[in-house]
Amino acid sequence: MKVYISADMEGVAGVVNQEQLRPAGFEFQQFREFMTAEVNAAIEGAREGGATEIVVSDSHGTGLNLLMDALPQDIQLVRSWPRPLGMMEGIDDSFSAAIFLGYHSSVANTGGIVAHTISSTTLFSVKINGTEMSEGGINALIAGHFGVPVVMMSGDEAAVKEVSDMLGPIEGAVVKWHCSHTSARTLMPEAAQTLIREKARAGVRRRQELQPFHIDGPLTLDLTYQRDKPAELIAYLPNVERLDNHTVRFVGTIIEISMFIEMAMGYPSTL
Repeated sequence: MKVYISADMEGVAGVVNQEQLRPAGFEFQQFREFMTAEVNAAIEGAREGGATEIVVSDSHGTGLNLLMDALPQDIQLVRSWPRPLGMMEGIDDSFSAAIFLGYHSSVANTGGIVAHTISSTTLFSVKINGTEMSEGGINALIAGHFGVPVVMMSGDEAAVKEVSDMLGPIEGAVVKWHCSHTSARTLMPEAAQTLIREKARAGVRRRQELQPFHIDGPLTLDLTYQRDKPAELIAYLPNVERLDNHTVRFVGTIIEISMFIEMAMGYPSTL
């Protein structure tokens, strides 16, 4: 049984601001270790739940955060960018379950910690069929395209609730609680890892109870940029409509939307 794990960093226990999230931050190296430990906890839980093969996607920032020598050597790891399926690269219909680790809430969620969607510096809003989407929602749609249910998610309370409200009763490991956008009450690392292991085990065991997430297509993606020039340039592409100075629209399958987002984010957006 194959399990796919997509790991971000903003939802790791203790993360509250950029000092933990970027290589220049004074706590970044330590939080790479905490992120890796949370992934290892999820791997252990998934195996206890019956997983025999595991693929992990390093889905934060550079995609080069997880410490390879500290991971089990019998897994496979997806690293760096660009990749057509973004944070879900490597998933297909051979997987039985997906797990989201260290996730954060959407840019529209005022109760989230370091909340944003895809890029806090580039995008102001990401909507599919008129609904504000988190990365968890988008990635669940990608998993659902292949018939794979999301069975477990970890992160802050707002992030877990946001995705659970959309997908249904998945296993949620809440590792911290909102004080402000850049402040939290948090579990200690080992306590968070224990919780993640328990929830991953339970989620994988419940995989047949949980349904893949699906929205009837075609899907309409609205991307609202922080600045107007990226919207201007992206709208030159065929099949892209410019709705206003900052917003473009693209219609397609979730796989086409994923590739469009990767292109839109990979193209120089600082112009």
